[in-house]
Amino acid sequence: MKPQTFLPEDYRPAEDEPFMNEQQLEYFRRKLKAWKQELQAQSAETLEGLQDSARNVPDIADRASEETDRALELRTRDRQRKLVSKIDAALRRIDAGEFGYCERTGEPISLKRLDARPIATMTLEAQERHERRERVHRDE
Repeated sequence: MKPQTFLPEDYRPAEDEPFMNEQQLEYFRRKLKAWKQELQAQSAETLEGLQDSARNVPDIADRASEETDRALELRTRDRQRKLVSKIDAALRRIDAGEFGYCERTGEPISLKRLDARPIATMTLEAQERHERRERVHRDE
């Protein structure tokens, strides 16, 4: 296991430094791990809440409302689960030295985009092209 990279607390990746240097990679690694921990904590809270609410409600309207809330929680939980797998994939890309580069074009993804969406796998332009193509095929 390699030694941990020193990262000042107020560090932010900058355009004037080498792209995906050790500090930038460590910054995104920590950001992704913190996001994953946050999602996992929310997931644990959701599961506890669902277990607490698993009770027999005699009123039909109350039961329907509770079932709707439960379905919404489960949908949210499923989205979070998918997000955690995307975070894990981003962490693997960091370890493989592929993080920060577009999977379509191989070009660097902007630091602003990665800071806002660290699981991004495409440049903004490639993502827009992909979504346009997806829309066209969906309409057919």
